[in-house]
Amino acid sequence: MTAVATRAANQSYRKVLRNRRVAALLLGDLIASVGTGMILVAMPVQTLSIHGSVAKALAIGMVEAAPFVLSTVLALSIGLGRVRIPPRTLLIADCTLRALTFAWLGLLALTDRLTLPVLVAGLLLGATFRMAGSSSRRLLATSLVDDSGRFAVNGLLGLNTTFALYIVGPVLGGLIAASTSPGVALISDAAGALILLATVVAAAPRAVEAQNAVKRPPSHESGWRILRRRPVAARLLFVEFFFNFLYMPVEIALPLYVRAKLDLDATALGLMWGALGVGAFVGASLVNQLRHLPQRHVLVAVIALWALCPITLAAVSSRPAAMVVFGLGGLVYAPFTPVVYSFLQSGLAPDEQQQVVTLWTTGAMVAAPLGLAAGGPLIELAGITGGLVLSGTLTLLLVPIAAVAVLRGPRDVAAR
Repeated sequence: MTAVATRAANQSYRKVLRNRRVAALLLGDLIASVGTGMILVAMPVQTLSIHGSVAKALAIGMVEAAPFVLSTVLALSIGLGRVRIPPRTLLIADCTLRALTFAWLGLLALTDRLTLPVLVAGLLLGATFRMAGSSSRRLLATSLVDDSGRFAVNGLLGLNTTFALYIVGPVLGGLIAASTSPGVALISDAAGALILLATVVAAAPRAVEAQNAVKRPPSHESGWRILRRRPVAARLLFVEFFFNFLYMPVEIALPLYVRAKLDLDATALGLMWGALGVGAFVGASLVNQLRHLPQRHVLVAVIALWALCPITLAAVSSRPAAMVVFGLGGLVYAPFTPVVYSFLQSGLAPDEQQQVVTLWTTGAMVAAPLGLAAGGPLIELAGITGGLVLSGTLTLLLVPIAAVAVLRGPRDVAAR
């Protein structure tokens, strides 16, 4: 099938949302993402209040990295090994464990009994299904539509992420952390996980999943072996890993940047994330229009334009200017994930989806704890401004590597 024919067959957002199961699942994802967005602000604020003798940047790095450790082990077992757990089951397990853990951590925070070791341990255990659950959301949602609806579903998932995770969530999280306690944000995230759990049970009943399993028995081939047959996709995974790795120091530097350089509080930190989200929401809204452009070139351009964001951020010292810079960063970054996953899934057989998408998600997300682990010492040594500049400069150096890795080779279906 030609690229032109494929684009013409793609459904609109409105048509996909007429499917009530898809609409319900996306609504649950939206609400749960608001809670997660609140945590983006609440966790650093909570950490700064209980870090004790641990250096601030190192403490934030530990808290941010903890949710990735055990979840990486499980996700790699699915992507690289023969472990096969239905996406619906994984998502239910993720929602249940997350709700219980964050409710417990929130109560400890509200009663002033939360310590840094307890917070790290709680996030470590409570996020066991985090990566597998993230890929399961995408797999479950795209399984409810045919091939022509996949691009729209991926785009709508991107809109959910940008609107809830980077606009509403952080602003609410900053306001709550400043006016009450970060513990309230933790409990709110637990409530969002319960709502997503309810929508998964209602929108994707076990009978539907069992029927799909009969039609498409799971493959025992590992995700890496499948990915090796698609060299462009494999090279792009390598690029995306380092793109995410080099971004993570920004997350550590941002709360320190707001507090030290802008001399502002948690509300301003929430507004900064909100600015990123507004830009990302606009960018995600334009994804359908970008499908007419060569997608490889779009991905390389995103990397180059994002690299300028932390460099420029380091040069400004007022809240309005910082919000504009971060907002533009969100605008240019937003198309990356929907475009990547759409053409990745388009070349996979149904029985190959779980292991490859899980491996891809893990490869992208595992860069986060590694980047956070490196980001803490980097910010301590280079300082807030120096760390931001270094993050952007190294990302710029990734651009020619990305161009060679992504633009060379045959124009197969994965690289449309």
